[in-house]
Amino acid sequence: MELFPPMVEESFVARLRADVAAVVAPIAAKTDRDDVYPLEAVRALAARGYNAVHVPAENGGGGKSFSHCVAVFEEVAYASAATATSLITIFQSAEILKLYGSPALKKRFLPGIARGLCCSYAMTEAAHGSDVKHLDTKAVRDGDGWRIDGEKSFVTSASAAELFVILAETPAGVSAFAVPRDTPGAQTITAPGSATFGLRNGPHVNFRLNGARVPLENLIGEEGHGVRLAVTTLDHSRVLAGAIGVGIARAAFDGAMAFARERSAFGQHVLEFQGIQWYFADMLTDIDAARNLVYDAARHLDEGKQIERYSSEAKLFASRISVAAAEKAIQICGARGCIEDAPFSRYLRDAKTYEIAGGSSEILRNTIGKFLLKAEIPPEPKTAGA
Repeated sequence: MELFPPMVEESFVARLRADVAAVVAPIAAKTDRDDVYPLEAVRALAARGYNAVHVPAENGGGGKSFSHCVAVFEEVAYASAATATSLITIFQSAEILKLYGSPALKKRFLPGIARGLCCSYAMTEAAHGSDVKHLDTKAVRDGDGWRIDGEKSFVTSASAAELFVILAETPAGVSAFAVPRDTPGAQTITAPGSATFGLRNGPHVNFRLNGARVPLENLIGEEGHGVRLAVTTLDHSRVLAGAIGVGIARAAFDGAMAFARERSAFGQHVLEFQGIQWYFADMLTDIDAARNLVYDAARHLDEGKQIERYSSEAKLFASRISVAAAEKAIQICGARGCIEDAPFSRYLRDAKTYEIAGGSSEILRNTIGKFLLKAEIPPEPKTAGA
């Protein structure tokens, strides 16, 4: 009896799980311990077709549904949330190019992403945080290209990124650009306080642009429309962040279950205690609910329906239950849950970090609240005698 059966075709998930077990699981603990970008695993996943599973076949991708993309992130995160985080910045860059890039940009970068090109989605600035409507990074037309000046901070996956997607203020407003790492005038800088305690796939770095020049065609979409493009892409990637939360929760659940089945105390297995069964019952219920919500959000993405609502709900709920599952798993395992060579502290650190990264719970509640303000609410039913 399989507790977490495939949510897309079984053949795809069976191959995916085997590939993750072969190339991701063996490096999970080392990636976290050494805080390094899992480059070999990312390239190996690309060679197996997973880095661009959502990209159209004509651009070198798998051309599959968003639910397949969710399955990839759930299973990779089950083994290593840090590796899944490395993939999510690749997804974000590929998604904005897929949705809004010119044919020339798509031809230039999407096949490379399918082959393993590493990317970062560099939105944050030190003075503005999540506020991408006001930026200090500026871009101006300069002959046959754009000249960009500014600095992006705390960029995830940037230690290995070969392509950055950034936002910059232009005369027409905030705009999005594709900036290769080797662009003259661009450099990465490791700033103090750049390492996090969870989702450790290499220290976050700053991306400094000092007169960096890119061709005119590196503008993504229309000039001045960058905020909308970036927000839409983030709405899509939040469903995948929810899938990562589900993967972490499943790993914590399975690890604790394996311990409780084997460990004996007071003459019986730990799993036979009613209180422990209640822990697992709550965990299983929450994971099932989050998993169904995430895949339902994926279906809404494929249909283009209420994306901001469902993506925010998926990430909000899944990140919350992943923290709770990791905490319960540690409690069930007792001292075993607390030792350094057990994976449970990694699950808790990764889950808590993802409750903030990629859209904090507070930001997600704001997004859902704004959606409700625009929603059509049925009128209050009239009572008898009114």
